Amino acid sequence: MVQLPRRNLLAAGGGLALAGTAQAQAAWPVRPITFICGFGPGGSADRTARGIAQFLAPELGQPITVVNRPGAGGQVAAAFVRAQPDDGYTMLATAMSPYMQTSIIHTRAPYTLDDFAFVNAQWSDWELIAAKRDIGVDSLAALMASIRDNPGRHSVSVVPSSGGQLNVYILLDALQIPARNLRIVTYDSGAAARAAAAGGQVDFTILGGDGSAGIRELVRPLAVIHDRRVEGWDDVPTVNEALRPLNVEVPILSGSIRGLATRASFRTSHPDRWQKLVSAYEAALAKPEAQAHFRTNRIGADWVGPERTTQIMRQTFEIIERYKDVGR
Repeated sequence: MVQLPRRNLLAAGGGLALAGTAQAQAAWPVRPITFICGFGPGGSADRTARGIAQFLAPELGQPITVVNRPGAGGQVAAAFVRAQPDDGYTMLATAMSPYMQTSIIHTRAPYTLDDFAFVNAQWSDWELIAAKRDIGVDSLAALMASIRDNPGRHSVSVVPSSGGQLNVYILLDALQIPARNLRIVTYDSGAAARAAAAGGQVDFTILGGDGSAGIRELVRPLAVIHDRRVEGWDDVPTVNEALRPLNVEVPILSGSIRGLATRASFRTSHPDRWQKLVSAYEAALAKPEAQAHFRTNRIGADWVGPERTTQIMRQTFEIIERYKDVGR
């Protein structure tokens, strides 16, 4: 038997090890993946996570399980994912914005945006400002003027740390109305906040417009928080159109953004895996059956991509940072 010199054996062994590493990298994933959702079962974040898991799993060749870890406005889930290995087997599939930014700025979350690599903002809400039917005003400008002139008379329903609550503070600040002029009533879910406005328990609400079609006939839509009018709500002005009589403009803050993120080090340590994930997500959303599923279930199905998603997350952070002391 021919014996290789020890040096050659070591070189051969190293080559085999490198080949094995490359093979493992290319084969990823070789076991099931877990999506961590920071909100409870049945909500919009949960439904989005389970929807994309259904169509992404075949693209990656492994099953994907969704685990709910609600708490602290999504902070529990984000902190959990950050503490996991950066091998791509545990990801954050949740309502990412504005909850992550809010928890970083206001509650000293044990992470920053730089700790995460954002894959896609699949479903971005626009916010609807809607009043109870008998509120006695017919426009957003008239409502804001009444809040200014009648401290304590009016109330609004919002979900804590949501885009709706932040937009309340943005409106008050832009019009130089003290936060104490308005009673802010918080609810644990968008459904409860909508019901409060539809039932007349509060004067108005600001929350995700996509889920508000069911109460449209029970409320008075005053504005959409968007840079253009929204299809299906064409008769409702944008917030800055509605505020024109008061000669003010406000920045457009997106509502809840549901999507997928990984640890930032997953992208840098495993670029091949990262690219495989990104390509698989894009391909999964492009499937006609996926688009039909999301459309039927009234779930957004946009492919935005990592770069634009990251830009949106950072822009939202800047807006929330700017208004962090308003209403506090």
